[in-house]
Amino acid sequence: MATNASIGYGSKYSIKDNGSTFTDLGEVVNIEGGSDDTDLIDVTHMQSPNRRREFIGGLIEGGEITVELNFAPNDSTHQLLVAEQTAGTPSEHKVTFPDGVTLTVEAIVTSVSWNAPVDDKMSLSFTVKKSGAETWADGGSGG
Repeated sequence: MATNASIGYGSKYSIKDNGSTFTDLGEVVNIEGGSDDTDLIDVTHMQSPNRRREFIGGLIEGGEITVELNFAPNDSTHQLLVAEQTAGTPSEHKVTFPDGVTLTVEAIVTSVSWNAPVDDKMSLSFTVKKSGAETWADGGSGG
């Protein structure tokens, strides 16, 4: 059976600017999706079988997404990140994968950091905290 694996080249990260239009961030080099965690609720009781703890799933806490870009201080899309962090409110964030599949989620920018080494490219990374449910959509490309 042939693999369905692919590389991330061609992926895009976008933020809905002013609640109206998605703006693609320039020169994204890495998108790390993080993990969502389900709270575990201990429902052990005096008659739990074999003296074993029992659990049920609680609420799911959305994880963090970390994105790295080539840093261009005058790029308006990079400046958008600082404005988003200052606002401190959730906005729509979208990852578009090479096959056209999208992941959209409300998120809050929690950190923005940059690096300007003497002998390498300047980079900027930011982290967002997901707030609420994710929406996955098929890109329809048949990829």
